[in-house]
Amino acid sequence: MSALHINKANFNEQVLQSDKPVLLDFWASWCGPCRMVAPLVEELAAEHSEFKVGKINVDEEPELAARFQIMSIPTLVVIKNGQVVQRATGARPKSQILALVQGV
Repeated sequence: MSALHINKANFNEQVLQSDKPVLLDFWASWCGPCRMVAPLVEELAAEHSEFKVGKINVDEEPELAARFQIMSIPTLVVIKNGQVVQRATGARPKSQILALVQGV
């Protein structure tokens, strides 16, 4: 499965009401480090069915970015049972991104 495009219309259903942990990638098209992380996030979405992966474009969804106090991108946020349980800012290798989700 590929990463879900998360917006304010589907956020509650796809993220807050999810029965699985959700890895959210806050990104923007002009962000170089975001472009480095994007293929890794897509790989994780395809390889792991035990959690969901969503991408939130901060330029298209400023309300969601503000809700999570996103000051720098890329920011990765893990949500479980509707609560933020992990957070990391900056480009990271795939193993570290996976460890964020598996650590919950």
